[in-house]
Amino acid sequence: MGCLLVLFGSLFPRLAVFFIWLARPGVFELAIPSAFIAILGIFFLPFTTLMYVLLWSPNGFSGLDLLWLALAFGIDILSVGGSAYGNRDRVRGYNNSDPAP
Repeated sequence: MGCLLVLFGSLFPRLAVFFIWLARPGVFELAIPSAFIAILGIFFLPFTTLMYVLLWSPNGFSGLDLLWLALAFGIDILSVGGSAYGNRDRVRGYNNSDPAP
């Protein structure tokens, strides 16, 4: 059951961005004009891309919008860092023993 929760959590922002693009392609194109940047954002920063598209307006971002973007960016960075930390023993040359103090 835990694996399904992690799978849903990792796929949710990508599916949400896809559904926003299907429902309102004009808004998506105005928010992120380059398809290359949109694809990079979906693969590497999915929560940040989702929040950027949801919060985008022609007038720019206000104070709380920047807070939500920062939180989404933090979630993306923490998910990458958590994955790296969880798989650290798979890296060649990693020393698993702690040095004596």
